[in-house]
Amino acid sequence: MNDLETNTLQSTFEELRRLSPKVTGGVMRMREEAYRDKAVPAKYKLLTAMSISIALRCEPCIEAYVKMACDKGISQEEFVEFLDVAITMQGCPGEEWALKAFKAYKDHVTGQQVLEGASCCSH
Repeated sequence: MNDLETNTLQSTFEELRRLSPKVTGGVMRMREEAYRDKAVPAKYKLLTAMSISIALRCEPCIEAYVKMACDKGISQEEFVEFLDVAITMQGCPGEEWALKAFKAYKDHVTGQQVLEGASCCSH
């Protein structure tokens, strides 16, 4: 997604937030609650969400959850184990989508690409 598309999507999301604050705000509050550290550390919840995003084949979600999990300090070994689960659950298509997640991970940890574009999961 280029900068123009990212800005347009962000602007569109902000407009929708103004028009539907209860629903869009509710989703944001659910994410804040679901992905915080409690009995299960947040990083594992985010890796689970990433695995589900792989199964659902939602690239913006994959990128958002990879970034958020990286920001919580996941190790490469933890990341790969969650990719293994996603691949196991989806077979060949899961492997293809896991590769997208692995590329996003490598880009993020090497600083080649900062994943901060607007997406359905990053708001």
